[in-house]
Amino acid sequence: MKHLAAYLLLALAGNESPSASDIKGVLSSVGVDADDERLEKLLSELEGKDIQELISEGATKLASVPSGGGGAAAAPAAAGGAAAAEAPAEEKEEEKEESDEDMGFGLFD
Repeated sequence: MKHLAAYLLLALAGNESPSASDIKGVLSSVGVDADDERLEKLLSELEGKDIQELISEGATKLASVPSGGGGAAAAPAAAGGAAAAEAPAEEKEEEKEESDEDMGFGLFD
């Protein structure tokens, strides 16, 4: 993913065909080492392809993927207004209790 992000940054900056050394330069500027094998695979997959077309194709494919999460909102609505009003108050109390348990101690203390 880091290799693709660097490739996209270079493409956004105007470099239509970033090389392996260009990508390594971007990654090394932020202190990240490049994996040569993955980098070569990425470049071979993207060779001769227009990045804008790939992004638009990916966006249309992503639009057809269900995102889920709709069922959770339906359950409190079916339970009634009183139950729905009580649930957030209970969650806030639990969060407060959890934060009080830390009392300044870290994970490795």
